[in-house]
Amino acid sequence: MTTNIQNQHLDYLEAESIYIIREVVAQCSHPALLFSGGKDSIVMYHLARKAFWFGARQIQLPFPLLHVDTGHNYPEVIQFRDEIVKKTQAQLIVAHVEESIRRGSVKLSHPLASRNAAQAVTLLEAIEQYEFDALMGGARRDEEKARAKERIFSFRDEFGQWDPKAQRPELWNLYNARTSKGENMRVFPISNWTELDIWQYIARENLALPSIYYSHQREVVRRGKLLLPVTPLTPKQNNDVSETIAVRFRTVGDISCTCPVESIANDPQDIIAETIIAEVTERGATRMDDQTSEASMERRKKEGYF
Repeated sequence: MTTNIQNQHLDYLEAESIYIIREVVAQCSHPALLFSGGKDSIVMYHLARKAFWFGARQIQLPFPLLHVDTGHNYPEVIQFRDEIVKKTQAQLIVAHVEESIRRGSVKLSHPLASRNAAQAVTLLEAIEQYEFDALMGGARRDEEKARAKERIFSFRDEFGQWDPKAQRPELWNLYNARTSKGENMRVFPISNWTELDIWQYIARENLALPSIYYSHQREVVRRGKLLLPVTPLTPKQNNDVSETIAVRFRTVGDISCTCPVESIANDPQDIIAETIIAEVTERGATRMDDQTSEASMERRKKEGYF
């Protein structure tokens, strides 16, 4: 399927994101870039490498990559994460939710419970351990209402909490990253991008992605409007009837709360065509943890979630 749409605006979005990344490095003493191997973090990593590319010199980022690993990730994504880190010789720090569970700082209601929200605790522990004063991530305003309320430079207090009523002004693209000891900034260089922009950029830059972003056969159970993947972490329940169909993932997170969508799209152009006509946001279509209430994400962000 071929879809011809205008994408000249990608140059502006790219330039804005690179400017923001450079501002973080200029203003913060110990930043890091969140990198999970998902599509948004891959775009972020590509932009960061462009921001510090100087001709034929080997690219050396002035900050490490940080992944908060729930231990319940799709294996294709973790494999891709490790391959791209090895290929580009990046510094990767992995903070494990499993270690937080062993320390007792994270307690789950049962062994198969979603670890997605528990990432906030592990993230705050990593910030304290490595003394990060800024974390860059791939959150976008079009994903969810709480993300739409947040500024590009999002101040977090000494407890890692976000107060939507205490955000700093960002007039004329001037950013204030000043923090005191224990405080930190969460920075969103692709905040102004949309899901469609991301896929157009992936197509333009010919970026490689984990295979599960494209159509493949997977066993699922239909639960309302969601397709629940059948895995050891999300087994079939009594009376569940499963089927194996062609699906792809619009977003990738913890297995226990991330669902695929039905799709036969095998390349970025096919996905661009699907995204143009999509009536539900990627999180609304795929994330079980955002189905509980409209305030789910905002509550987690106030507790320290990214």
